[in-house]
Amino acid sequence: MILFVTCSTLGSQLLIKHAVARLGTRDPVLRGFDWIVAAMTSPTVLLAIAVQAVGFVVWVVVVSRVKLGVAFALSGAFFYILMAAATWLLYGERLTMGQWAGIALISAGVLMVSLLGQPA
Repeated sequence: MILFVTCSTLGSQLLIKHAVARLGTRDPVLRGFDWIVAAMTSPTVLLAIAVQAVGFVVWVVVVSRVKLGVAFALSGAFFYILMAAATWLLYGERLTMGQWAGIALISAGVLMVSLLGQPA
């Protein structure tokens, strides 16, 4: 379930990126309030909100069964890695080896603090 929540967040963010990138190519270019209205009424943004809402419902179930710190750490560790990989595959966004190493270190650190920590 934690992986599902992570993937719903990831999917929602990718949908939003896609929607606003398409808004940026409109002619004439939207600005200010018109851009906000177009973004908020975009079917892709509305789909992203629905995907995130489903993930939130599952998250409520997760935190009712798992320690919040552990659940959040697992979700966050997966999220950083999966988001970097997804944006590389879908949008051609590149990270340097140092940035990948940073993601790996952050993910490993979050997992260690959460999973190996002593209860208070």
